[in-house]
Amino acid sequence: MEVLILIGSFILLLIIRIPIALCLIISSLVAGLYMGFDPAAILQRMVGGLNSFSLLAIPFFILAGEIMNEGGISNRLINLANVIIGKVRGGLAMVNVLASTFFGGISGSSLADTSSLGSVLIPMMKKQGYDSDYSVSVTISSSTQGVMIPPSHNMIIYSTAAGGVSVGALFMGGLGPGLLLGIGIMILTYMMAVKRKYPKGEPVKKEEIPKIVRDGLLGLFTIVIIMGGILSGLFTATESAAIGTLYAFVITFFVYKEIPFARMGIILQRTFKTLSMVLFLIGASSSFGWLLALLKVPALVSEGLLSISPNDAITILMILIVLLLLGMVMDMAPLILIATPILLPVATSVGMDPVHFGVVLILALGIGLITPPVGSVLFVGSAIGRIPIEKASKGMLPFYAVMIVVLLLVAYIPSVSMYLPGLFE
Repeated sequence: MEVLILIGSFILLLIIRIPIALCLIISSLVAGLYMGFDPAAILQRMVGGLNSFSLLAIPFFILAGEIMNEGGISNRLINLANVIIGKVRGGLAMVNVLASTFFGGISGSSLADTSSLGSVLIPMMKKQGYDSDYSVSVTISSSTQGVMIPPSHNMIIYSTAAGGVSVGALFMGGLGPGLLLGIGIMILTYMMAVKRKYPKGEPVKKEEIPKIVRDGLLGLFTIVIIMGGILSGLFTATESAAIGTLYAFVITFFVYKEIPFARMGIILQRTFKTLSMVLFLIGASSSFGWLLALLKVPALVSEGLLSISPNDAITILMILIVLLLLGMVMDMAPLILIATPILLPVATSVGMDPVHFGVVLILALGIGLITPPVGSVLFVGSAIGRIPIEKASKGMLPFYAVMIVVLLLVAYIPSVSMYLPGLFE
């Protein structure tokens, strides 16, 4: 009955469109009161869930992404990608994918990627003769690299939910799958461009190339600072995030000089808004997760999934199906916090390393961000491209196929995500 009240009240509140964080808190309080707990104990669990040093990296990563995005890094990365790959047939689509690879390593957010790069590239692609649904599909599918390629604050959220899995190992574990995803989407965009006879990109003037490369690499060096600091052992993830943010601040306001310093107030305002939502979710999910563990829900789910088939491959497939279905109806951050304590024991029981499972989890939920009916990135891309959700979803079908293939490769071939972390053990 306690499990029914906890899960049932949460689902009911979701159906009537209560914000997810409030759903978690209210259902925890209702179940806790039924079980005889003092409401203060539930609230103390919320506060305790935020008492983690690794969470300090999240505000720095968000702030660094906001600074670089506001300071014009998106246009510079588009120009850099254009120099590298823009001259082939369908070059602008491939520039879109490569720019998302670069930008994802700075913002760590699919939504930020789609909003900033998409607002430039989708109208540009449509103007050059690309179909609108194709332009939106390329933009939003490639944006999912943002949650995989380090630094990703979603990896930090998973690390917290999983009980302290190494953030550095997760960052390195996400790099290979993120690049594999980008390559897969790029191959598809080229094949579709050839079939539909989309135009070739215009060559860049030779005298402009040095400046374009310099400006692009200066922005990308933020990733080098963060990852280099973590992997070398010089800094913790939090310290690297702080230093990376300082570097982003200097590059944006003293090198690029595209925006006045007065814009810093707006940047901080957006950062605090995003951060408050993330931390509120983490706190709310802590009390919910505590009750789940107390009621032995993870053990029940584990036994249920393992009883379906003794075959580990089938169990992994069941995990993937559950994650993809959940990703269709809920956003990424709360799902990481809810699904991790439930599914991680199942994954480890079939031989998946916690880092490997974390990468699979993030990738599967990243696909959910662009999947109807609740995919937030799908909605943003459709709004920028000015096309209905139905048309965007139909145009996404070949891209969904590529992403599912990449997900299966990452899930069933551990070395795709575990090779790089193994080198730095």
